[in-house]
Amino acid sequence: MSDIIHLLPDSVANQIAAGEVIQRPASCLKELVENSLDAGASHIRVIVRDAGRTLLQVVDDGKGMSPTDARMAFERHATSKISQASDLFQLRTMGFRGEALASICAVAHVEVQTRRVEDEVGTRIEIAGSEVLSQEIVQCPVGTNMRVKNLFYNVPARRKFLKTNQTELRNLITEYQRIVLVNPQVQFTFVSDDEIIYDLTPSTLKQRIEAVFGHSTKPFTSHLVDIATETELVRISGFIGKPETTGKNSQQYMFVNGRYMRHPYFHKALMTAYSGMLLPDHTPSYFLYFDIQPDAIDVNIHPTKTEIKFADEQAIFQILLAAIRESLGKFNVAPSLDFTTESQLDFPHRSVATSTIAAPHIQVDPTYNPFKSQTARQTVSGWEQLYQQPIPTQPKTIEQLFEEPKITEHTPLLQLDNRYILALTANGIMMIHQHRAHTCVLYKVLREQLGNHQATTQPLLFPEIVELTQDDLSTLEQLLPELSSVGFGVEQFSPAAYSITAVPALLGQKNAADAILQVIHKVQDTEHSAKEQWQEMIALSLAEQMAIPQGKALTEIEMRDLVERLQQTSLRYLPNGKAISTLLSHDEIQKRF
Repeated sequence: MSDIIHLLPDSVANQIAAGEVIQRPASCLKELVENSLDAGASHIRVIVRDAGRTLLQVVDDGKGMSPTDARMAFERHATSKISQASDLFQLRTMGFRGEALASICAVAHVEVQTRRVEDEVGTRIEIAGSEVLSQEIVQCPVGTNMRVKNLFYNVPARRKFLKTNQTELRNLITEYQRIVLVNPQVQFTFVSDDEIIYDLTPSTLKQRIEAVFGHSTKPFTSHLVDIATETELVRISGFIGKPETTGKNSQQYMFVNGRYMRHPYFHKALMTAYSGMLLPDHTPSYFLYFDIQPDAIDVNIHPTKTEIKFADEQAIFQILLAAIRESLGKFNVAPSLDFTTESQLDFPHRSVATSTIAAPHIQVDPTYNPFKSQTARQTVSGWEQLYQQPIPTQPKTIEQLFEEPKITEHTPLLQLDNRYILALTANGIMMIHQHRAHTCVLYKVLREQLGNHQATTQPLLFPEIVELTQDDLSTLEQLLPELSSVGFGVEQFSPAAYSITAVPALLGQKNAADAILQVIHKVQDTEHSAKEQWQEMIALSLAEQMAIPQGKALTEIEMRDLVERLQQTSLRYLPNGKAISTLLSHDEIQKRF
């Protein structure tokens, strides 16, 4: 019998490794830029075409490589960062495994030009599918120029499952932001399809945050407060958002030793510090930078190196919690108790020196006898009814159980707490959430308008300008046809802003710019990129904004009109799964008594 176990060829092993390390163009960008940072580059340029599918190029002015090093860099587990196992506990570089370049060249056409400062000429190497096609001497500047072309050309299944160009570009920008936010001393340039997206000069950390996210008239960093604490275990610095500026789409970044990380436990510490200060579903923005001894963390637990294990997480949790609370209190953004004023509770004031405390006095009736009382001689009547068999009721059919009670023009309607409409039906009390009911009605209208492209438009006398981040810009460009279908008139005003010239007539007096931003963020929150999903998110977001607000008093005519339109939709739940109405049956009411 022949042997069945054999070693895989290097090209196959590299493709398998690429499945873990290089998942999309954003993964490739991360690995190449981190190599440039480890090489000591002061200026890094990123150039992409077709969201990295056709070309992803990283050019740096780092120390470069010799011809031998340039050839060896593409071998598996070839690295200059570590030489023995103990070096894993003293990591100060971004890369260390020696897998990234080997994985990239296994699934793409790679061309590299590199030169050291002491060399007169450089080296050019071309590789495709782990096979070296050529190596030659060239004239090139100091540093490294890495070109990755036709990513996943030999793995059609992986290339097929890439998202749209807009989605992949958004992923590239997200990964790029994580790198530039922790390296403000480095100059970065990002070019997509010959358009400069970012051109970031060396700056302070606060200036870098403003350069990345500050696209409005009011500086983004004006909403942030400093945080700084240093202990023997860890040093924490950065910025946290003020409670009044929180939202549902906050910017949240954590870094440790210059490396981006995700850490739900430390996020919980931050949310605990903000307890009682945030609106429901709102989270604060934060940019937190941890500096800790390398042997106190383990970054080698996940291929993406974003999950970090800390040796003493509980202690750091308490340090972070205390530091955030101190910063919030220092800048007077946390609620505090004022002991200099009198309490609002009306307690009688007595001086201890002038008042005496009397002993408690209990009155006792010595003639009381419970066995001679009138109550004791009373007999319990009606006890026989406890043992009588209940009269069986006719069971309901399946159709009756799920039958929706009809609300007619004669059904009494009441409003509870200016939030709910109560209808007294034959089956019980129907409770209708008035805001969700109106949202449901408007959602159906907007979905029809998106399908028919027949929306009623209201021109604006003074167009509104909405300034967007690069992430929001790419999403808006996708949504322009759908926004036009529901009645928005949107025109590009500048590279980072759009002008809103018209709005849907149903929008009323609502802020057009806020409506556009909420639609963008609603679409970004969904993982689906299909047009049908976009239309659903757009219709739902606009319907929620156009619907009557919570706490609005309604007349009986308004309530009946809303209930009648709701019944025509035949919907009991919104697309996000929230219930519109519920029935409190007679049986449920009787059980409460």
